[in-house]
Amino acid sequence: MENNPDQNKPLTFNVIEEQAKVDKKLVEKGKVRVIKKVVTEDEKVKVDVKNEEVNVERVPVNKYADTPPQVRYEGETTIIPVIKEVAVVEKKILIVEEIRITKKTHITEEERTIPLKKEKVTVESSRQKE
Repeated sequence: MENNPDQNKPLTFNVIEEQAKVDKKLVEKGKVRVIKKVVTEDEKVKVDVKNEEVNVERVPVNKYADTPPQVRYEGETTIIPVIKEVAVVEKKILIVEEIRITKKTHITEEERTIPLKKEKVTVESSRQKE
């Protein structure tokens, strides 16, 4: 037998493997149309309304004073002295009257109708069946 140098070499061969290639493509399945409308609806709401009143009361005092008195407060009432000078042998301040102003607050509930806007949406679909 002849000695062949290729006999001592290991036998080699290729190993083959298949691979899958996956692609995607877009397909239109249907359409959607959105319709948006703004509608105005009247809604009744209750609102507290503040109303203030003043009561003016004139109170005769007719007292002499050496200096003009200051405005003073008694609770919710503001007292404003009204003075005048009178001719006498000596001049004195006479408090003729006091003006008393009392503030009263009334809260009443009123019902008002105001327009409010609201959006209404309609969705229309033309989707194809599979």
